[in-house]
Amino acid sequence: MKNFQWLYEHALQHKGAALESMLPEVLSDASIAQLSENYIFSTLTRRVFRAGLKHSLVDSKWPAFEKAFFDFNPHKVALMSDEQLERLMQNDQIIRHWGKIKATRLNAVMLTEIAEKQGSCARWIADWPEENIIGLWSALKQQGSHLGGNSGAYFLRMLGKDTFVLTDDVVAALKAQGVVDKKPTGKRDLQKVQDAFNQWRAESDRPLCHISRLLSFTVGW
Repeated sequence: MKNFQWLYEHALQHKGAALESMLPEVLSDASIAQLSENYIFSTLTRRVFRAGLKHSLVDSKWPAFEKAFFDFNPHKVALMSDEQLERLMQNDQIIRHWGKIKATRLNAVMLTEIAEKQGSCARWIADWPEENIIGLWSALKQQGSHLGGNSGAYFLRMLGKDTFVLTDDVVAALKAQGVVDKKPTGKRDLQKVQDAFNQWRAESDRPLCHISRLLSFTVGW
């Protein structure tokens, strides 16, 4: 496995002076802790509905989604009846995907339960240690709905929480670096990836999301 400096120099050779401007932004833990429940729920749901669809299509319908789901108040959505959810399938202003509509209520329940146990969903996410970000992915997948694959990581990235994302390019780079020999899905391989990112983070003092993007720039050219 190459050190961080090697990764950075190869990414810089590929992208040039624009490299730093292409790296994701990260919010501080204090800023994440101040995010509202509604904003977190809206962002999570937007990620769920974006999966497999053009993001611009989903985003264009978001005002209608906000109206349909009580401005993404998780306490209200958690109490929606089956009949209320079924009526949304007649609403042509939103994306009528039954599985994802049901997932919205399930994820509302998850967020309200986390808030009850932790005091705040925002604080729970903010306090989760980045050196075990795969643990947060797992918690979201296990406790929520439609948050497997890269969806949990993309949701966190949208919030501004520091995380790497296992895109095709990142996986190709990790394989090239000898970290894994296939796409990591099991706990053992995911831990290998986490350990590699932790090492690069210690070497560079860079956030995981920067390392993730830099890795992606080292392949495919």
